[in-house]
Amino acid sequence: MSHPNDFQPITIAPMEIEERSFAIIAQEFGAHDFTPEQFTVIQRIIHATADFDLGRSVAIHPQAIAAGIQAIRAGRPIIADVQMVQVGISKPRLSRFGSDVFVHISDSDVAEEAKATGVTRAIMAMRKAARTYKGGIYAIGNAPTALLELISMVKSGIAKPDLIVGVPVGFVSAAESKEELLKLDIPYITNRGRKGGSPVAVATINALSLLAVQSDQPAGEARV
Repeated sequence: MSHPNDFQPITIAPMEIEERSFAIIAQEFGAHDFTPEQFTVIQRIIHATADFDLGRSVAIHPQAIAAGIQAIRAGRPIIADVQMVQVGISKPRLSRFGSDVFVHISDSDVAEEAKATGVTRAIMAMRKAARTYKGGIYAIGNAPTALLELISMVKSGIAKPDLIVGVPVGFVSAAESKEELLKLDIPYITNRGRKGGSPVAVATINALSLLAVQSDQPAGEARV
């Protein structure tokens, strides 16, 4: 038997919870200069983290949203730095376009090469990805060394990603790696400072896949 003073949720309907959450985020975020598509990404990042300061720290290259949608709709791979990112990304939306999420940090050959050369597995995973895939979206939420290595390979012409989602979290090289990403003249989505993490990378990719699905849906069709 419930006590009369027990807290009761406003709603338990999943879609209604999400819609109310996004309405609250839009109201509390206030005026901004993001496009509607860019703000879809911002909203989902805030929804995943409940962190408005993190949301306001996001930087989106002018071509990033279009590049992300185009890559997903073309079935390009999503390359994650860690399994936490891979697991969190919505696979059904990606599968509509023949896209999938790959992560190589736990591959045996990556571990062996990392040990032999004395670098992190995250670095070796990025090197393997650059050898394996043409283009694609790189989603880095955990390892600053992965982002720095990817930036280095972009500069040298070894890697040519369609989009980099670079939002690693941490105290060592996380903020610095994102500042380096901001210097690249290719599509990116990142944020300034130490905050970030796998949930941010996941929310960003899920927002892009939602936009990719919505781009060929009749107006008013329900979300998936």
